[in-house]
Parts: sequence; C-alpha cells; structure tokens
Amino acid sequence: MTGCIAASVMGLRMGVPRWLRSSLIVVLGVMLGSSFTPDIFGRVAQWSLTLAGLAGYVLLAGGATYLYLRRVAGYGPITSFFTAMPGGLNEMVLVGGAMGGDPRLIALTHGARIMLVVFLLVFGFRIFGGYHPTGEVGGGTSILTQPPLEMAILVACGTVGALIAVALRWPSAPLLGAMMLSGIIHLLGITEGRPPFELVAIAQIAMGSAVGSRFAGVKVSTIAMTTVHALAATVIMLAAAVGCAWALHAATGLPVPSLLLAYAPGGLAEMSLVALALGADAAFVATHHICRILMVVSVAPPFFRRVGGGRKLPSERPAEDD
Repeated sequence: MTGCIAASVMGLRMGVPRWLRSSLIVVLGVMLGSSFTPDIFGRVAQWSLTLAGLAGYVLLAGGATYLYLRRVAGYGPITSFFTAMPGGLNEMVLVGGAMGGDPRLIALTHGARIMLVVFLLVFGFRIFGGYHPTGEVGGGTSILTQPPLEMAILVACGTVGALIAVALRWPSAPLLGAMMLSGIIHLLGITEGRPPFELVAIAQIAMGSAVGSRFAGVKVSTIAMTTVHALAATVIMLAAAVGCAWALHAATGLPVPSLLLAYAPGGLAEMSLVALALGADAAFVATHHICRILMVVSVAPPFFRRVGGGRKLPSERPAEDD
C-alpha cells in the first residue's frame, strides 16, 4: 500500500487489474468464511447488542463527519452526506454520483480514509496494543500440502458463492458471496480447511496495492487537500469507534481489539485482513462490517431523499465531468 501510494504521487501509472483483484477477494472471502466454525453458535447471543449498536455508531460518526465536511471542508450537501456515510466505498460512490454528488471527491475521500484507518490501526496496535507478528498468514497450510478434495471444496465455495452474489447484485459481491458459502460449509462441518497461506499472502499484497493505487492520475495538490479532510473525518469516525468499543466492552465483556476492528471505519476486506493478522475474531469483525454496509446502503439514500424533502439539488459534479 505504501509503495503504490508513493508511486502514484510520483506520477506513475498504478493499478490492480479488476479480474485479479476480484479473484483474490474471493480467496479472502473463503478465508473469512472458514472462521465461522460450529462453536460460533455459543457466541451469537453476545453479538446481538454489538450489532444493534451499529445504528448508533452510524448516526454518531456519520452525523459528526457530515457537519465537518459541510461546514469546514466546504463540500456540497450531497457529496458531504455520501462521503460521511461509513458504507461501502463503491456503493457510496455510485449512489452519491447518481444523486448529483461529486463521485471523484467521494471516492478520493473514502479511499484516503481507508488508507489512514489501516495505517493508524496497524501501527496503533503495534505501539499501544503490544502486537507482535507471528509470521503466520491466515493460518492455512501450504498449497503444496493441501489435500485435493479440501482444495476442490474451497474453490467451489469461492466460485459458486461469488457468482450467486454477483447475480443477486449484493454489495461487495465476490467477497460476500464467497464468505457466505464458505461460512455455511464450515458451519456444517463439511470441511475445516482454509485457503493456502501463499494465496492469502498474495491477496494481502493485492489489496494493499489496490488501496494505494486509488490516487493514481490525481494531482498532488488534490491528494493533499483531500487527505487533510479525510484525516479529520478519520479521527472523528475512529473516536466514535473507540467510544463504542469501550462502552460495548463494559456491557458484553468482548475484547476491545475485536470491537474496535468491527466498528472501525475501514473497508470490509481491509479490516478483515487486519483482524486475521492480529488473531482477532475475523468472523465477528466481518459480520459487523457486512451489517453496517447493508444498513447504510439500504437506509442512506431514502433517508437523504426524505431529509431533503424530495427536492432536486443542483449537481455537484466538477464542470469538466458535465
């Protein structure tokens, strides 16, 4: 991620091919699904309160960030709203752009926020959380020793699950579909296998490269200004996440690191990878991010229309895009 950010700022053409990113996201989805083991049923009751708390977090973090972007950053109302909503990046860009917001600004700010959250959390856990790397990547075996039947089951989970999710037009379809089918297979006890650690390592490299490449082709001045406002938005959202994590820790006894990663305003794939690296409950983290994304995607557009009184606001797209 750092290397691709530096290269993008230097003006080099960077990017991860869509087919490669989608394929490796499927690998990550299967990996996350393998975290849904049968013993998860004994922990579901604890999750009810933390899942319900997501609504309060979205209102608190989204509302405070909207006020900052609107009054301090000077973004338009549409762009501010869909930039402030902690939903999926692609979904917020598409919906915000369709409603007249500036899709480039929404995408850049969300991308910068995800980058900053990853940096702040991983170094924060290293400095303040006592994290020490184990050298393991995902907990799977080598591709050279993976049993053929186990490998076939995992490949089928990823392929079929992703295709079904794409057909149903789910948000983050390749990741979510692969994770859901893999989770079902692992919950049923059909297999306990995980994707080979070589593929998980390559997926991590691809995801980091994709985050860093979002700034390719953008002027350095635009990146600098966007990052300043994204940093402020990140601090606001992370502060809300930390507050929620400690409050829910006191109420449920669940570990703060898992709660913080579950509420952190990073991407589903990125925060799930951090959870895997830290040895946190990846199933818990991924489930909360999925529920938050589904909540924001389904509620944010009608809420914005209702608050706006149904009136058509002027487009906030840059002049060169009109």
